[in-house]
Amino acid sequence: MKVKVFYHDRCFDGASSAALFSRFYAERIRNDIEFMYSGLLHRAGSLFNEADFNGDENAIVDFKYSGSPKITWWFDHHQSAFLSPADAEHFEQDQSNRKFYDPDFKSCTSFIATVAEQRFGFNPAPVAELVHWTDIIDGAMYQDAKTAVEMKEPAMQLTMVIESTQDPEFIPRLIPLLATRPLAEVVRAPFVASLLPPLLERHRGSIKILKDRIESRDQTLFFDVTDQDLEGYNKFVPYYLHPESIYSVGLSKSSFRVKVSVGSNPWAPSPPVVNLAKVCERYGGGGHARVGAISFDVSQRAEASKAAREIVGELRASVRSTWSATST
Repeated sequence: MKVKVFYHDRCFDGASSAALFSRFYAERIRNDIEFMYSGLLHRAGSLFNEADFNGDENAIVDFKYSGSPKITWWFDHHQSAFLSPADAEHFEQDQSNRKFYDPDFKSCTSFIATVAEQRFGFNPAPVAELVHWTDIIDGAMYQDAKTAVEMKEPAMQLTMVIESTQDPEFIPRLIPLLATRPLAEVVRAPFVASLLPPLLERHRGSIKILKDRIESRDQTLFFDVTDQDLEGYNKFVPYYLHPESIYSVGLSKSSFRVKVSVGSNPWAPSPPVVNLAKVCERYGGGGHARVGAISFDVSQRAEASKAAREIVGELRASVRSTWSATST
């Protein structure tokens, strides 16, 4: 029997969710199976190809909902989990007890662990380290920006590799290790360890580029790195460079999309008040209340730039409005 697991690609929580789901399924559902893994990325246009749902069972973790009858399992924690009201209604009507959603969880990995334990008797203790670090990384629960940028912990080094890889076989190869081994051991695996030195050097270079590119005004940062190979930059670097900031908006480019990244500083001097998922949804994107993104076709750089500038203007106006309200 083949179980195909679709996960949020180039994302530590996505890979970890696939790993935890696989361990849970093998331990509590059935073990005479072969797992296949396929990454999903947010992009302009259709997110799913029905023909790809070719497992005996098909699961989606840490990614948007699909109403396809071929999808037998689904877990997600993003506020923008549904592409349409019809998808949300389809989920609400589902009676399978195999599809789960809760946007209050910091990571999808911790959500799967909780549901698997409470509903299926799964023991999450052997994967406690993985759950702990996905909550920290996906929930931006670092002690400070310096910790988030220094890349000392194995989980953070794995995140850097996962977000930067262009090899479609790398994460499927990594997932079984995440499910069964300590993270310090995973990061020492030769196919992982060999990638780290050039990526750490690239990380240091990205800090220099962002330092030159960031435009800071009204506690809102804007930068455009579409001319650089930097889509996988560390999203906390802007706040490390500008601790006074509340929001950041960045433009980056890859081979298949132009991405508008919208985030908020976890260590901001005053809390963000704008729901960034709602902002991104207006442009066809989504995410969480504190971080979101929008994907445009690679040919739509002008449209992406226009959206980014509009969002920057909205966020800066929000900050000015908050200043006015607190000064009266």
